[in-house]
Amino acid sequence: MSIRLAFVGDLMLSAADNSPYFEDSAPVLRAADIAIGHLEWPHTERGQVSVVDIPAPACEPRALDAVADAGIDVLTMAGNHMFDQGVFGVIDSVEGIRSRGMQPVGAGATVAEARTPAIVERGGLKVGFLSYNCVGPRESWATSVKAGVAPLRIINHYELDIASPGSTPREYTSVDPDSAADMREDIASLAQQVDIVCVSMHKGMGFVRATLAQYEREVSRIAIDAGADIVIGHHAHILRGVETYRGKPIFHGINHFVPAYTEQTDPLNPKAHRPRPRKVPSLEFFQPDPGTAPFPFPKESRHTIIATVDVDTDGVSTAGFVPCYLGSDSHPRVLRGEDARATVDYVDAISHEAGLETDIDWSNGEATFCRRRA
Repeated sequence: MSIRLAFVGDLMLSAADNSPYFEDSAPVLRAADIAIGHLEWPHTERGQVSVVDIPAPACEPRALDAVADAGIDVLTMAGNHMFDQGVFGVIDSVEGIRSRGMQPVGAGATVAEARTPAIVERGGLKVGFLSYNCVGPRESWATSVKAGVAPLRIINHYELDIASPGSTPREYTSVDPDSAADMREDIASLAQQVDIVCVSMHKGMGFVRATLAQYEREVSRIAIDAGADIVIGHHAHILRGVETYRGKPIFHGINHFVPAYTEQTDPLNPKAHRPRPRKVPSLEFFQPDPGTAPFPFPKESRHTIIATVDVDTDGVSTAGFVPCYLGSDSHPRVLRGEDARATVDYVDAISHEAGLETDIDWSNGEATFCRRRA
């Protein structure tokens, strides 16, 4: 028997009523056997700002009602903002998810809890989920005595390739060997308990079109070599390409899905905690796209997807995505017919720009790029 998994990216839920953001996509999510989302911001009524960057707001726990009502079963939590409201932000978010019948993964009161997988059984298949944060900040990382998220440390260094001090250096990134070993251990252990292993990673460079940092393909392939069947990336607030490795799908970045910002949480608004620069150095591409609702991201960031993966006892049979688009009101809408072509073509273009060997077949309202060989 085959079952379907559906994944959506970052959920940012600060609106007074978040339900309208799921109206168009909920039927797709509910039709899946297991639906998974990434919770970007903490949900607590007793938060305390605990970072020095742009802190995520303390969202109302009741905002999670809309997520559960939309059909989400699992929420990954290992991201750069989950500790922004401190220990209570993490603990209350975990409890808020569980109390609504969903399963959290990737965060907890200790690193052991953050690395504990979520396991869901459907149609006689057991599916396991792990969630890791590759992008920091270090304050967000859980330890044996501190709440936070499951970290996957990335090494970053620079080399000057020409003999002209002050010139632009070349950047190198790679996966920390100890972190890689921890992830391999987690995956190998989970693979003994379930039929399918899904690994979620908060990774990549924000707002940059197509480009993958050096570590991204490495860390994704390490996961699959260790026994993962599916790798899902998010964090960059823009779509990334897709590829197949050893017959298994890698979604390098499925973008945000619900950016339910308000005037108070829009980082470009002077009333927010700290305004984000309108022009980010080296990111000439970044220019917020205006609309009827706050949307502090470039126009290309309105392209998003619902990643879909069909699995059975033999593993992944097919993988692809349902094209979606965030309108001027920032509500994600499922694209159908010819309206979907622009998003499908966009994913195809950025995949090839990133050097990924990808063949996307678009039919029946879905795009497929990974197929089991006969």
